[in-house]
Amino acid sequence: MPYGISLKSLNATASPVLELWDKAAAFEETASMRALNYPPHLTLAVYQEIDLDQLAEALDRVFRTCPAVTLSFSSIGHFENEFLVLWGRPNNGEQLFQLHAQLHREIDPTHCHEHYRPGNWVPHCTIATKIPMAKSQAAIGWANRNRMRFPVTFDAADCVRFPPVEILREIRLPCPTGQQKAPPIIGGAVHAENGRH
Repeated sequence: MPYGISLKSLNATASPVLELWDKAAAFEETASMRALNYPPHLTLAVYQEIDLDQLAEALDRVFRTCPAVTLSFSSIGHFENEFLVLWGRPNNGEQLFQLHAQLHREIDPTHCHEHYRPGNWVPHCTIATKIPMAKSQAAIGWANRNRMRFPVTFDAADCVRFPPVEILREIRLPCPTGQQKAPPIIGGAVHAENGRH
């Protein structure tokens, strides 16, 4: 049963991502992201098997003193698996890569799914996971034409087991002093897909 560690956005800055979920869902048989009941997120690691204490301890060591992470997005990328996956590409990823590296110093990366290992990982905020290949060209065309720019504040980190999804531990990340935290908009559980999410 797989396990994951993610950064997620539990506040109103996630609204533009939710709008992209709804627009991208037009290419899917069933809206994949809304069905998750889990907020916009960036997955840092996926493990097929791992000691749960080690997972929770790594989460604590990396994130217990970490402030919220604000990233800007301005384009949409894609992965081709069994289905086409569309995702938002963060622009300013230096802090993200530092957190990713720190996490993989806590847990040997050889235990991690190859797509999430240092050197392979592509930071991404998924907006659709189940676009059939018959609609992939139309979806990629839409993604290439979609020129948006917005920031998202990721104000929580968690470790989960899936499926069925179980949040094992969650840490709220404080917003920097003087930054007003927006009200929460969504909660729930993580999802699994074909290799990347």
